[in-house]
Amino acid sequence: MASSSTVTCPICSRPVPEQLINQHIDASCRDTIPGPSTPKKTRTSSARRPVAPIFKTGASGPATKHDDLSTLQQPSQRPATNRPSQKRKLSGDATPSRSSAHSASGISLVKQGKSTIGSRLQAASPLAERLRPSTLDEFVGHIHLTGPDSFLSTLTEKGAVGSIILWGPPGCGKTTLARLIAKRTNAIFRELSATAVGINDVRPIFDEAKGNLQLTGSRTILFLDEIHRFTRSQQDIFLPFLERGVVQLIGTTTENPSFKLNAALLSRCRVFVLERLTDEEIIQIIKRALARVTSSEQEGRHVDAVPSSSPAALPIDISSPSPPPSSPIESSQANAKLESSVTIPMSLQPLFPQYPHVTDKIISSMASLAAGDARTALSLLEQILLAPAETPESALLDSMKRSVATSYDRTGDARYDLVSALQKSIRGSQGGAALYWLARTLEADEDPMYIARRLVVCASEDIGMADPHALPLAIAALQACQAIGMPECRINLAHVVTYLSEAPKSTRALEAYNRAQELAKQDMTLPVPLPMRNAPTRLMKELGYGKDYKYQPQFAHPVTNEYLPPQIVGKTILREEGVPTEKKWDEGALCQWEEIENGGQAWAGRPSAS
Repeated sequence: MASSSTVTCPICSRPVPEQLINQHIDASCRDTIPGPSTPKKTRTSSARRPVAPIFKTGASGPATKHDDLSTLQQPSQRPATNRPSQKRKLSGDATPSRSSAHSASGISLVKQGKSTIGSRLQAASPLAERLRPSTLDEFVGHIHLTGPDSFLSTLTEKGAVGSIILWGPPGCGKTTLARLIAKRTNAIFRELSATAVGINDVRPIFDEAKGNLQLTGSRTILFLDEIHRFTRSQQDIFLPFLERGVVQLIGTTTENPSFKLNAALLSRCRVFVLERLTDEEIIQIIKRALARVTSSEQEGRHVDAVPSSSPAALPIDISSPSPPPSSPIESSQANAKLESSVTIPMSLQPLFPQYPHVTDKIISSMASLAAGDARTALSLLEQILLAPAETPESALLDSMKRSVATSYDRTGDARYDLVSALQKSIRGSQGGAALYWLARTLEADEDPMYIARRLVVCASEDIGMADPHALPLAIAALQACQAIGMPECRINLAHVVTYLSEAPKSTRALEAYNRAQELAKQDMTLPVPLPMRNAPTRLMKELGYGKDYKYQPQFAHPVTNEYLPPQIVGKTILREEGVPTEKKWDEGALCQWEEIENGGQAWAGRPSAS
């Protein structure tokens, strides 16, 4: 019988009989289609062909033709009495025991005994990766985005998120939130990282998404992590596909999108801001992680899991005796449990008896050291779980402090945020706060010359005419930093920061320049009055340049000249000293200052009631 004609599937590129192409696409390319010349009988026999022995689970090696397959005992045929001993063998021989210094296997969320590629990869991944939330209900923080009435949740429930950019610091949950959004919309999900791919890796996804949309109507969500790593020219590749709705882009970035993403891409995306997690949210994440780790270990020992809503629900039973141990290992564990139940009062029982060294103080220190980074917090937790249970609390705290690196990027927003806090503290005459921010920047290994240059600007911008000595002192500090360097120049910087903080403030010069700048921009073609013009030649003098100009030092009394173009004459640029016409009066802000900064006393500059 002649075989029917075949066509190439536009999705999986496999040859498919022409009359079966619709069923093949409707089945999402999962059905088995015979080749163009394969009769039905051959397809039936190939479907019953046994799996190659190398792929059989439990075989010690590839089976030969003469192997007796009946001698290979299947897992379901093994005696029930052998299962506990086999499990003890796996947990005791293949990996370090749980009773000796909480080992890496002790915190693994992968059940022991299944030797698969997926389980080995999952067991090797960090704790933070293994404990990612699987639903939005498990997601901690950012209620303004994940709450029931939030704009993003409404879009997610409708299945039309559109293209979005998630901007936030490291470890705040950007990647996890992006994956959960894609999972909830039931769209085809493709994930890439801009740190490892280029535009040549993105183009095939666009082609695939276009084919899926045309043939099956399925939408595709492209998740691009660290999207700011793409240059502005590389970002242009997304524009036509986002414009036509071929793909929905979810990008994450730790950098300010206004500076790192081009305007055309931003106009096609919504930007959602994720803030750093609070210490309370970090503590909640840590306790949930401990509950899941404890539950996983108990499931491995056939013990009931701890409910996620009650992570500390593991009471130590003092009254009931322990059953007779069936092995030396169980005997040592029972003795240790009995000893702990006798020596530890009920009021001092640990939060998690499996990890008695994880105390409230340890968890609070983790949250403080993490500084809003959940990944850092879980890394610290993994480090603590690997430590022996008898490790002193002080040693654990010291180890955590040494293992956390200070997060400071000279090219990121953190640099400008710190120096902004420094200058605003000086402007507010808060010397203590200014010195704190100075110490933060210097201890983060900031260039002292950068700080000194900012102080020179601050001396004219904020102190200005109120103290003429501020600018020379700031320049002297700049020269001292050039000549001395760190760490001694920190003293010079502290000197000038303190002086500028306590000096009176005046912005008359800056405000006057801003008014002059505004007038100048209105018309840049206004001519200079003839008396104000330079007349170095005879011709220019004959043209009237410099005519009627009165040289002030030659007169014993004040004189006037035509200093401004006629269109500007009469406009006030530099105001007289003590004229606060443009300054605001905020009674609420004044009362707040009087209560917090002035000890509840009224400000001496309050106008007297007439």
